[in-house]
Amino acid sequence: MKFSEIGNTPVDFSVLKSIFPDHKSVNNKISELEKSGRLIRLKKGMYVVSPAESGQLLSMELIANHLYGPSYVSMQSALRYYELIPEMVCTLRSMSVKHTRTFRNALGRFEYMQCPKTYFPIGIRQEVNGNTAFLIATPEKALCDLLVHTPNLNLRSQKELFVYLEEDLRFDMDAFRRMDARIFEQCAQVGKKKTMMMNLLKIMKR
Repeated sequence: MKFSEIGNTPVDFSVLKSIFPDHKSVNNKISELEKSGRLIRLKKGMYVVSPAESGQLLSMELIANHLYGPSYVSMQSALRYYELIPEMVCTLRSMSVKHTRTFRNALGRFEYMQCPKTYFPIGIRQEVNGNTAFLIATPEKALCDLLVHTPNLNLRSQKELFVYLEEDLRFDMDAFRRMDARIFEQCAQVGKKKTMMMNLLKIMKR
């Protein structure tokens, strides 16, 4: 494989070492590629080839999957991806069974929220965008993740929750009422904030 043929998939040191077997110091070669802008460092030991070199656009969602896993893109990042909320999202947020972590690199800020192992697999899908595939929450799971795992968010009444959806998030309420209630129910069974989740179901069905 040639360096330019890696594409937009993040790679680790071992992959780069296999591409440059004749170099005495792969670390020096990596530093050289970084300085020239041909290689982007995501975290220690993980890199992605620049679009100018590979000819492929970077996928922030795919990078998020690789940066810390197992994980899937969720919360505001997924809701914005589906165009269910209007605001642009600066931080790419994901869910993981590992500890809560934040990474910053040249591409931006990546946050990971920890969730229980029983809750994690509910409502995840593989999104294929061109020649790129990544894991992302369904719209229903992304909303559940946002409500359940946002610290200090405790909306006890249906009225409070409705105002939060319609005015704070400016959520597409028509799309909300067409969502799959089964995912909300599954999240309520194994997740936290059960009262809020049950109120979400009531708002959806009224």
